[in-house]
Amino acid sequence: MIKYILGIVLLICVSCGNKEDILLPKSDRTVVKDIVDLSPIYIFFRTNGKDTLAEVNRKNSISTTNWVLNIDRRLPLRLVIPEVIKLQEKKRGDSVHKNELAQNFYSYADTIGKNLAFIPFTKVYYKLEKPKTGIIVFFAKDGTIKINNELVSKNDLKKKIDEFNVQSSEIRCCFDKNSNYGVYLQNKIFIDSIMTKKAVIEEFIY
Repeated sequence: MIKYILGIVLLICVSCGNKEDILLPKSDRTVVKDIVDLSPIYIFFRTNGKDTLAEVNRKNSISTTNWVLNIDRRLPLRLVIPEVIKLQEKKRGDSVHKNELAQNFYSYADTIGKNLAFIPFTKVYYKLEKPKTGIIVFFAKDGTIKINNELVSKNDLKKKIDEFNVQSSEIRCCFDKNSNYGVYLQNKIFIDSIMTKKAVIEEFIY
C-alpha cells in the first residue's frame, strides 16, 4: 500500500529540505515490478506564467546503473520527449562507463496491483517527425487511434496489426505531441500488452 501511495504522488526530498511532488501516470497492469541498482531521474511539471516547463533533475544518475525516469503525467509529450532523448544520448554515448546490462525504465502506478511499476524503453529510438514509410499506428490527443488514417477501436487494434503480418520494424507507433505524458504511457503499456512478438524500436512524436 505504501508503494501504491508513492506511485500516485511521488515525493522527492531535495537538497534545500523541501519536498517536491510528481504526479505519476496510472495503469491497470504491471510490466516490471522490481528493479535493483537504479538511479532515479525526475522530470518536474513547472509553470511560468502561461507557459508549461519540464524541469529535469538527474543529479543522482550513474551511467552504469538502471535509470528510472519519474515524469509528471501532466507534462505534454512535446516537452518530455526532447529531454528523454537527451538523457538517452548521454547514457548511450558514455563509452567509458558503459554497462550493457543497464536499462532505462519509466515509472508509473499500477492501480489494480496497488504498487509502483515500471516499463523499459532502453531500445526505443524517438523521432520528432512523421514517419515516411511503414504501417502507421497513430494515437491522437482525443483518444482515437488510426492505422494508416483509418479509425480503429482499441479492442480491435491487435487484430488489425496482426492482419498486416509484417515485421516489427515496419510498425510505426506514433503519438500526438500535444498529448500529456500520462496518456502516452498508458498507450505505451497497452502496446506492450498486444505486441509481445513485435517489439517496437522506434516511436514517432509529432
